[in-house]
Amino acid sequence: MKLKKVSASLLAIAMLSGCSSTASTTATAAATAAATGAATTSTKAAPAASGSKDIDDLKIEFVPSKDADVIITGTAGLDQLLIDAMKEEGYNIGKVDITVGTTYEATGEALAAGSIDVGWLPGGTYALYSDETDVVLTATRNGLSNDSTDPTTWNGDANATQKNGPQVTFYRSLIYATPSAYGKELADKVNSGETLTWDDLDKANWGVMKTSSSAGYIYPTLWLMNNYDGKKITDLSNVTTLDGYGTAFAQAASESLDIIVCYADGRNDYEDSWKLATNETDSTGKAGLGRSDSIWNEMNVIGVTDPIYNDTVAITMADPDIYNDEFISALQNSLINIIGTDEGQQIFSVYSHTGYAKAQDSDYDVARQALAAVEGE
Repeated sequence: MKLKKVSASLLAIAMLSGCSSTASTTATAAATAAATGAATTSTKAAPAASGSKDIDDLKIEFVPSKDADVIITGTAGLDQLLIDAMKEEGYNIGKVDITVGTTYEATGEALAAGSIDVGWLPGGTYALYSDETDVVLTATRNGLSNDSTDPTTWNGDANATQKNGPQVTFYRSLIYATPSAYGKELADKVNSGETLTWDDLDKANWGVMKTSSSAGYIYPTLWLMNNYDGKKITDLSNVTTLDGYGTAFAQAASESLDIIVCYADGRNDYEDSWKLATNETDSTGKAGLGRSDSIWNEMNVIGVTDPIYNDTVAITMADPDIYNDEFISALQNSLINIIGTDEGQQIFSVYSHTGYAKAQDSDYDVARQALAAVEGE
């Protein structure tokens, strides 16, 4: 489906929360379409009925939402698990190659071109490339102990979030003030109950991800638009585009930036490395960031976005041996079965995924509309 042009009057709809069910998400998209005349059904070609059951080399790729070496280490063993699971579905896979893209867009482009077969894409990245790729699964995850939109409830050791909430199909992005001198000023204002002005934010040095990142760009932009008269990240005076969240937290720790944006459990992922010496690594291989106080005290939340529909498992449409009903069903069953095992839970914990649910393209109509709103199309 091509991205539709979205008027200013649509922004309120585009900023609606990512829903916790396919039905409500689709209903929201349908209501939006009724108001604007935009179609919500996909015009992409339907998959073939079947293809070859013998695949020499299945190429899968993850986006670099964490450091590449952390992802490669965390997903070790997935290749054989997938070979075995697909064999149960009647497929003979010679080998599974697992890679990490250099950027979100690089993985989306590779999937669209058919140079990889299966990709783990955030919802915003999938929306960008959904003309040439198709979603097959949506991740579920443990919700956090806090889902408040009040930023003050996220800050300090007493409010350290736990990954012990109910299973959810959405997550949030948070706007964090770093321990830089100006970051502390912003945090103090928010924690004392003040509302930040646009000038407060515009003076800060921001670190963001590339434009297709849901948590690192799209939804923080929508947060700005909703709270600051339609202003966007592109209206800020001092913005640096970073190559990953590892870089974001490293620059936060070095006080090179005043504000970063990241998914809501980002501090959980960097809690251990935050206080390690820079010549040490944590149990997942993250380099120490050299701070002395806790990440909960030093990385203060100053903004909370609307919920974001969860990450996708998407496939290429370029290869008929991949883009067909039989392969899609086999892949869905295989990954659902794998993540249902202890070993699978451990592997996919690198992305905080705890389950997978079968998905369809229309689940991401709202993500496409949000992306269009951000890009001003």
